[in-house]
Amino acid sequence: MGSFVLLIVLVFFYSQNNSIKTSKYNAFNFLPMNLFEQFQRLANAYFLFLLFLQLIPQIASLAWYTTVMPLMVVLSITAVKDAIDDLKRHHNDNQVNNRSVMADILLLSSSEPYSLTYIETAELDGETNLKVKQAISVTSEMEDNLKLLSAFDGEVRCESPNNKLDRFTGVLTYRGEDYILDHDRLILRGCVIRNTDWCYGLVIFTGPDTKLMQNSGKSTFKRTHIDHLMNVLVLWIFLFLGSMCFILAIGHCIWENKKGYYFQDFLPWKEYVSSSVVSATLIFWSYFIILNTMVPISLYVSVEIIRLGNSFYINWDQKMFYEPKNTPARARTTTLNEELGQVTYVFSDKTGTLTQNIMIFNKCSINGKFYGDVYDKNGQRVDVSEKTEKVDFSYNKLADPKFSFYDKTLVEAVKRGDRWVHLFFLSLSLCHTVIPEEKVEGELVYQAQSPDEGALVTAARNFGFVFRSRTSETIMVVEMGETKIYQLLAILDFSNVRKRMSVIVRTPEDRVMLFCKGADTILCQLLHPSCRSLKEVTMDHLDDFASDGLRTLMVAYRELDNAFFQNWSLKHNEAYLSLEDRENKISLVYEEIEKDLMLLGATAIEDKLQDGVPETIFTLNKAKIKVWVLTGDKQETAVNIAYACNIFHDEMDGIFIVEGKDNETVQQELRSARDQMKPGCLLESDPINSYLATKPKMPFRIPEEVPNGTYGLVISGYSLAHALEGNLQLDLLRTACMCKGVICCRMTPLQKAQVVELVKRYKKVVTLAIGDGANDVSMIKAAHIGVGISGQEGMQAMLNSDYAFSQFHYLQRLLFIHGRWSYNRMCKFLSYFFYKNFAFTLVHFWYAFYSGFSAQTVYDTWFITFYNLVYTSLPVLGLSLFDQDVNETWSLRFPELYEPGQHNLYFNKKEFVKCLVHGIYSSLVLFFIPMGAIYNSVRSDGKEISDYQSFSVIVQTSLLCAVTAQIALETTYWTMISHIFTWGSLGFYFCILFFLYSDGLCLMFPNVFQFLGVARNTLNLPQMWLSVILSMVLCILPVIGYQFLKPLFWPVSVDKIIDRIHHCMRHPLPPPIRTKLKHPSSRRSAYAFSHKQGFGALITSGKTLKTKLPKKK
Repeated sequence: MGSFVLLIVLVFFYSQNNSIKTSKYNAFNFLPMNLFEQFQRLANAYFLFLLFLQLIPQIASLAWYTTVMPLMVVLSITAVKDAIDDLKRHHNDNQVNNRSVMADILLLSSSEPYSLTYIETAELDGETNLKVKQAISVTSEMEDNLKLLSAFDGEVRCESPNNKLDRFTGVLTYRGEDYILDHDRLILRGCVIRNTDWCYGLVIFTGPDTKLMQNSGKSTFKRTHIDHLMNVLVLWIFLFLGSMCFILAIGHCIWENKKGYYFQDFLPWKEYVSSSVVSATLIFWSYFIILNTMVPISLYVSVEIIRLGNSFYINWDQKMFYEPKNTPARARTTTLNEELGQVTYVFSDKTGTLTQNIMIFNKCSINGKFYGDVYDKNGQRVDVSEKTEKVDFSYNKLADPKFSFYDKTLVEAVKRGDRWVHLFFLSLSLCHTVIPEEKVEGELVYQAQSPDEGALVTAARNFGFVFRSRTSETIMVVEMGETKIYQLLAILDFSNVRKRMSVIVRTPEDRVMLFCKGADTILCQLLHPSCRSLKEVTMDHLDDFASDGLRTLMVAYRELDNAFFQNWSLKHNEAYLSLEDRENKISLVYEEIEKDLMLLGATAIEDKLQDGVPETIFTLNKAKIKVWVLTGDKQETAVNIAYACNIFHDEMDGIFIVEGKDNETVQQELRSARDQMKPGCLLESDPINSYLATKPKMPFRIPEEVPNGTYGLVISGYSLAHALEGNLQLDLLRTACMCKGVICCRMTPLQKAQVVELVKRYKKVVTLAIGDGANDVSMIKAAHIGVGISGQEGMQAMLNSDYAFSQFHYLQRLLFIHGRWSYNRMCKFLSYFFYKNFAFTLVHFWYAFYSGFSAQTVYDTWFITFYNLVYTSLPVLGLSLFDQDVNETWSLRFPELYEPGQHNLYFNKKEFVKCLVHGIYSSLVLFFIPMGAIYNSVRSDGKEISDYQSFSVIVQTSLLCAVTAQIALETTYWTMISHIFTWGSLGFYFCILFFLYSDGLCLMFPNVFQFLGVARNTLNLPQMWLSVILSMVLCILPVIGYQFLKPLFWPVSVDKIIDRIHHCMRHPLPPPIRTKLKHPSSRRSAYAFSHKQGFGALITSGKTLKTKLPKKK
């Protein structure tokens, strides 16, 4: 917990409004803007054009209300949905704009000595370790004097806004002097101030100019792959519609020339028709109106309703509700649900997304003895659970109440005064660069450079070795209730090369001691030969720690001769003051004293993962979803987490590390890795190389390449900067996509977005990005689907996401249940929707050949109006909102069911053509079977029944029965609502039929309702029911045959899994045993220090002392 910080900024007020606005409408512009946006949709514009055509008497083959009523319903429903969405955006804007000033500020002064300010940058780079900023001395003198601060008249000239998080150049001109400004003087938006009471700053960048927002990327309107496909298919339908109208117009012209011209005594031409060509031109537009249902206006609004319904399922999912934070899952957009069922790549942040950002002291080895396991009364090892009794630290008044440990033997060893145990914890309480804060006596808060270091010092504190305070020359430790002062002689700071740190102290007993901690691979080489047997035992313990995925380090000490130390100290000072090759000389001096160490033991820290993360990634891999970790954290930490999460494992054939500093080296490393995974892939004869050599036009897709094993890739942000350049992009992509897991570390937010864009551009797959911090916003925006974790790093990721929840493992339910169901339902909906409209509309085409191409409709006008709007809308909505091929349990148990969505197998151009062919076949059946049934037929009383109105009723009844039977075949999960929607709609049709054709309506409005008495005269005819039953059977027979034969002759993997599920349902298997996934490994995940130089020099300089500098008069 950081101290409360009063951050006061001197703001330059600009004339422009600095508020953030993501909403689109207000009360005045909603109606015109919304209608303008809706008519930008091709289908809506088409129906508006159609309405104008219907107002032209010469070509009006249908009444105007057949178009106006559906169009009004569609526009109204869409407008209501858009208004609700925009109200949410207004609410979010108000939340953001009511916050305090968010800016990049130049630090002027702070409460700390020398105007130091300690910050965390988790929202910027994913790191939780402490960093330090310092004001320039000329402004730090103002401290918190408001009179001086308000009179400050310095002028800052600096670089223009950019996205470089680690760079800043500028000049402060103040009192006639110029002062150089760099990144260490700037506190960026997104930083959290720690261990500092107050600080004053000057606003440099604000709003979209801040470095954080410069890295956030642009917001784009996201559309699904199915949306893009629908646009293409609608264009195909337009062309098909135009072709049919053209054919019918030619047919009309031929008919008029051969028959109509000579038939004018009975059917005279209108006065505006001068020839058959003119008549054919008018008929073209008449048929354009009649066949308009080929492009159904209700398609888009139905899609929106389905998406909205499936979004509510996500919001209502109680199993995605996180009780500790009272946070439900939220679908923040309703347009991407089916895309959730097609994801192939998941790009995840690390800190706060995969991990909880909590380090826990879990186990340790001291002088060859293992501590941390818990055993029952029978001596059997038991797993730690919530019911396991914790160690009682009540004997230590300064213990941290949040610290938990379960092995009582360690406390007993401390209490009985075990020398090695005491020395071990003394080492942990001294060897670090932690800065303590104690505002209330006994309530210690540690600010550590890395969370691991904080966990170790906290462990020592609880076991009775409390690090209380420090100065530049001393360290105060309370040892088992007794306060002792150690003189700090030197800090041998950490670096990435050394992978260790040491402190040299003089004890109260006047002994000079060196305490060292670091990676076992390094410390093992520095131990005294007498530690050989102890080292072997400790290494076995380290292997056990590694098998549990814990982060480890060794602890050792050395007692120094006073004269030896004095001599070494002179060499150290000489190296420190050297002007040439200073770092190398200091390193050599350190090596002189860090040898012949005596081993004390080893520690094991758990980098606490979120619940269910390893199991979730394991499940994602089974569904052939690749997981890439994109993090701003350092390489070693990221790799540790990759092993703990099952992204990497020891059975892999290799892990490639790309760390080149220039283009040539990076390219060589990437190609070498690819050649190892797929020998011969660098040759010109390789198919993909041959394809790329042709320089295909953008956009092109790079095919999948199959490696000869399982591999992992690790690449740093510096190398990535070179790899993302034009000529290396394809090398990076091809190499990374062949790997099972990819870790990109030390990345800037913009690089995260660039990696996502690279995969989107060349792989043509659905991508999902998930993160919890402001540094993840750019990749969340760049991916097809952005998921925000409402974690510990603020709300920026969630506010910019498409879906939001609190735990990474909820991703399983989002993809494998909601996503897969949404995709399956949408595909069934589209297939059925296009089919029913083709079957409905194409009957007009066949009828034209028997009606002299006169633009006469087959159906009653009211049936045309209600077909999509009433009669067939509810059954397809019921299918699209409630259908399930298997329930959620089987969906999670067999992630392989997810695969069809990744390849878009259920609805594509091929499936659309099948719908078209099936629709053409059904329209032929629906036209010719009724025609054959009533041709030259008579009733029992001798009256003819082959009239137009009877034929119309028989065809439309046959059509509705056929499409209802079709949807019944498509439905795999029947609910009461499904039955009501499906059979109720059919029953409702017959009720409406009798109402519209009733004597009362037809006599009151004879020009509108013209089918007087047709319903009761036709429905009692045996030919009618013979026609309906025969048409329905013939329409669904090919579907039944295809569904039966497809698994036998053209089986896909999903069919086999469904059969397996059905077998399991008949012969239930025992429930799977839930076990914690572990990676048995001999690899030790080394302790993660800060990636930068430590605080050693800062501490020994005395700048951290809580003493004020004398104020200048």
